[in-house]
Amino acid sequence: MQQRRMTRTPIAFKVNGEDVEVLVKPWQTLLEVLRDELRLTGTKEGCSNGNCGACTVQFDGKAIDSCLALAIEADGHEITTIEGVAVDGALHPIQQAFIDYGSLQCGFCTPGFIMSAKALLERMPNPSEHDIRLNIAGNLCRCTGYDKIVRAIQHVVDQKS
Repeated sequence: MQQRRMTRTPIAFKVNGEDVEVLVKPWQTLLEVLRDELRLTGTKEGCSNGNCGACTVQFDGKAIDSCLALAIEADGHEITTIEGVAVDGALHPIQQAFIDYGSLQCGFCTPGFIMSAKALLERMPNPSEHDIRLNIAGNLCRCTGYDKIVRAIQHVVDQKS
């Protein structure tokens, strides 16, 4: 029997503002590389099929499920994970709002919600409640429900106005 050789491909991209280079297998997901190779474990693996949003990251500013993206697709792009949201130890306003509004309980889904909300607010600075609810529809929470999460995001919008 012929043994299949594991070929790794070098890729280079930015993660949280820093240049990184890694060797990836063709079938590795971005989620696997972020967690296993780069040790950025804030991005969570939930369903592994794009239904829960726990693995949401920003890919060139757009929120994506990192479990559905192949790592090789990140070559030459910019990825932001939850670890890159706070700046110099200061929480991003959306992170602070999640704390202030009790929008987290177990915390497993929180990074994905924050990444989705951050991408929304960068794309649409003054979303309606309807826009917020549509934007977070791909993120599931089994602990808090969604009203506190929506209120936290709306608070950030109101603070900007």
